[in-house]
Amino acid sequence: MGTILLILGVALWAGAHLFKRLAPARRAALGEEAGKGRIALALLAAILLMVIGYRMAEPVWLWVAPGWMVHLNNLLVLIGFYLFAVSGLKTNLHRRIRHPQLSGFKAWALGHLLVVGTLQGVILFGGLLAWAVIAVIMINRASRDWTRPPEAPIWKEGAAAVGALFAMLVVGHIHGWLGPWPFGG
Repeated sequence: MGTILLILGVALWAGAHLFKRLAPARRAALGEEAGKGRIALALLAAILLMVIGYRMAEPVWLWVAPGWMVHLNNLLVLIGFYLFAVSGLKTNLHRRIRHPQLSGFKAWALGHLLVVGTLQGVILFGGLLAWAVIAVIMINRASRDWTRPPEAPIWKEGAAAVGALFAMLVVGHIHGWLGPWPFGG
């Protein structure tokens, strides 16, 4: 039952995010505010389904990652946090990467996919990675033109790095309270 809930959660996450691209007329008919509210509720439901399904599912082990892979995961997660900060601060790196948030999400998902060697890990992290790849492709096809953000002060890069480190430590400790300790050892 847990694996089914997990699959439903990943599907709802992808469907809610891609709804505007897959059914633009239906999304527009919802209206701006009501549409955002419904999508937010769908995403909240997706997260709940993914968490409950993942925690309920009996793990089906496909591989056991070597210990050093935890460090690679942590590097990819840190890169993910940094790319989210790059997007929020509109740093100069954002001038080179069109979709920093989705790129960061892909780094996070790939890192977790490498270290969580269960069928449920493949469904969750592989499914979310597939969604992020499809989202980038669909956005780029819908809008080939991209206006790069303006030049940004260099301090924003440093602020993004500090923010990413801070987020990594906070989220890592919360991760350790709720599940496995993410920093090895």
